[in-house]
Amino acid sequence: MPDARIRILSTLTEIAAADWDACAAGGAVRPEPFVCHAFLSALEEAQCAAPRAGWLPQHLVLDGPDGRPAAVMPAYLKSHSRGEYVFDQGWADAYIRAGGEYYPKVQVAVPFTPVTGRRLLLRDPEDPVGRPALAAGLKELVRLRGASSAHVTFATAEEWEALARIGFLKRTDRQFHWTNSGYATYDDFLGELASRKRKTLKKERREALANGISIEWLTGAALTEEALDAFFTFYLDTGQRKWGTPYLNRQFFTLVAQRIPDQILLVMARRNGRYVAGALNFVGAQALYGRYWGAIEEHPFLHFEVCYHQAIDYAIARGLKVVEAGAQGEHKLARGYLPTTTYSAHHIVHPGLARAVAQYLDQERASVEEDAAVLTELGPFRRTCVEERD
Repeated sequence: MPDARIRILSTLTEIAAADWDACAAGGAVRPEPFVCHAFLSALEEAQCAAPRAGWLPQHLVLDGPDGRPAAVMPAYLKSHSRGEYVFDQGWADAYIRAGGEYYPKVQVAVPFTPVTGRRLLLRDPEDPVGRPALAAGLKELVRLRGASSAHVTFATAEEWEALARIGFLKRTDRQFHWTNSGYATYDDFLGELASRKRKTLKKERREALANGISIEWLTGAALTEEALDAFFTFYLDTGQRKWGTPYLNRQFFTLVAQRIPDQILLVMARRNGRYVAGALNFVGAQALYGRYWGAIEEHPFLHFEVCYHQAIDYAIARGLKVVEAGAQGEHKLARGYLPTTTYSAHHIVHPGLARAVAQYLDQERASVEEDAAVLTELGPFRRTCVEERD
């Protein structure tokens, strides 16, 4: 795009929040929580997505004819593959064994956040120039930084197809999402399940709260430092058991709660006057995004209640269309969360590595599609309900 002027930002402080968010919103009233300036800048300010953590911000900004940003892209130069949830360590190992240098690479993503959303953020969604200009700028960024590759992860299907048309490799995976079919109550949702599955979930919910546990929804001004302290303890426990060192620190949670409090939902479980478990969610225009969970007491089925059933309750109460409950987890299937495809696009500079990865991805996409079909068949919905959803 010879007439396009693209800037590289080393921090989000170099762009006004209003300008970034105008692109991130793409004509909507406000951006989805994860691509807004407040969320991404909180990650940088708290040093979670920062050079010392192996995330060097390299955000792209396309300036429009009026001098204002017409399109932006959250991008990072990375020295590792952690915190991405689209796994390319096998590609890196193969390339390194062959004598290449896989790192640094460029990652277009929301750090530590496996949530589908727009990655090529256009102020005007109908702008014919913005998307190809950002894609060309991304390839140029790879060249300028001597990177091996660029990876656009958890993109929309539309972006995935657009990037494929200019040579990016197509990758898919799956998550489990719950869809609101216009339910007025949780019982309406249960009515679509097979009888045995319905009884199981009712029993599960009763037993989760059997030990004197009560549930609270905290959002907005109710996100006190006391509640955040309790949740952070839960988050640390889960993170240390799963992957050693959690990606986020306590400062991040304070910053994001201060900046977008009405887009955060804490589901907290209380017993004997203190919080014992909790799940952090973010609220979008049409979706509830479950992100982190933890507990300091073990209770049967409490994890499922706090993370999945309460999320469904909240979505029904607020008229949200979807609950995205995070990456992986086939246990979500029994609770009404069905397989949903996720998309990523990859530009690899070395022709030999690109060919090998392309061959692998052809097989992987077929496997993901096959797997999703099988899992949907195993879901808890009555046969007629599955056919209507299809």
